[in-house]
Amino acid sequence: MHPEITALYGARFGIAGILSEDFIDLYRQPEATLKAVARTPSSALGTSRREVGAAELAQALDVFRAHGIRYFFYNGGNGSMGTAHQIQAIASAAGYDLQVIGIPKTIDNDLLETDHTPGYASTARFFASAVRDIGADNRALPGQVEVIEILGRNVGWLAAATSLARAEPDDAPHLIYFPEQRLPLDRLLSDIERIFRRLNRCVVAVCEGQLDENGEPFGADVRSGSRGSLAMNLAHRLALLVMERLKIRARSEKPGLLGRACTACISDVDWKEARRCGNAAVSAAIRGETGKMVTLLRDSGAEYTMETGLIGLDRVAFLERPFPAEWRNQDGNDVLPQFRDYAAPLVGTIERHRMLVDAPVSKSLNILHTEES
Repeated sequence: MHPEITALYGARFGIAGILSEDFIDLYRQPEATLKAVARTPSSALGTSRREVGAAELAQALDVFRAHGIRYFFYNGGNGSMGTAHQIQAIASAAGYDLQVIGIPKTIDNDLLETDHTPGYASTARFFASAVRDIGADNRALPGQVEVIEILGRNVGWLAAATSLARAEPDDAPHLIYFPEQRLPLDRLLSDIERIFRRLNRCVVAVCEGQLDENGEPFGADVRSGSRGSLAMNLAHRLALLVMERLKIRARSEKPGLLGRACTACISDVDWKEARRCGNAAVSAAIRGETGKMVTLLRDSGAEYTMETGLIGLDRVAFLERPFPAEWRNQDGNDVLPQFRDYAAPLVGTIERHRMLVDAPVSKSLNILHTEES
């Protein structure tokens, strides 16, 4: 609690709630409820992908004036930081004293100027665990290709995290692809065939936004949304192509929204850092900072430690941070060790599955048991 802040309103469904003046008095919520909500998936207030223009920005400023709002905290990804930057600019131009602080939160991990974003580590932990378990099933029933569709429209940070599932060299995933790099179908099929011939199985992790060399989603069905078009059934389409072209049994898996809403896979580091970012945002606003976003800064020591910082909203608004090319292998179908060094402290240990020891029973022993029986 800070004496400068006399009320705390939560806007239902983000900017949409601001424009409609649909607020919840958070100071009137029981403390137990707020603590419980901090562990629930998604957003308790609701969220929105609504795009705003000049008229709506002016309307938002009018709402702030009417309610005496002087501190504005907005959490989200690059689009949300863009909206916060626009609101700060229009408030400044109007001479209205408004402290605007962005709080990073996106599973895509694609915000610039921060080491990582709250939300990413927990979702990465989910997909790594899911691929580990699907890989165990693939090992138990060989002769099949599994294509797993991973969240990530334009960036491959989550697909890369599936590499954390590996404990042995031939563990899943055997191939990882990144939407930052176009993927010719012939190359994909060649990669799958090579792995399948060696192991008699193959698990492929591919981002939902992956495109072929022509910028098309391999013939998958496409839907349009506020952030552009996106394939609806990419993994299913790729599995069909594997069966059609390679004559190998294949199936697809699409965990989808479960990946960003699974409370069973919360990363402890992620949860603590999300709260730390919120605390840092309030402290910055009280100090008079505005037009800034909280960042996470990793210390350079061998042991993982992190501090918070601030960066101008203009440095992150509407911009994406791609998965680094120097962390992809030369063939563009796997990560390099540098990524695992980066991600492992955030995601935590992904427990390996135990396998039976290779200790075959001798034939003579089998005969002896048969005769005795």
